[in-house]
Amino acid sequence: MDHFNVISIVYLIIIIGLIALFVVSFTLFIRRLLINSSIKSNRSIEIEKKLDKIIELLEIDKKPINKEYYHMQS
Repeated sequence: MDHFNVISIVYLIIIIGLIALFVVSFTLFIRRLLINSSIKSNRSIEIEKKLDKIIELLEIDKKPINKEYYHMQS
């Protein structure tokens, strides 16, 4: 009977260890997901700012040039 007690205690320790390992792994996985999503969010915000700047510069380039400039070159 004593032999079965040792086996069940070892089995219980293994099961508790596996459950603890699962909880730690799941927690680290969720943490990594949240960190990566915030990094991607920051990157997309930076890209949006750069695109806005490019659009602004393109709109400045599209403004009509004064007719005086063309007369001076003729």
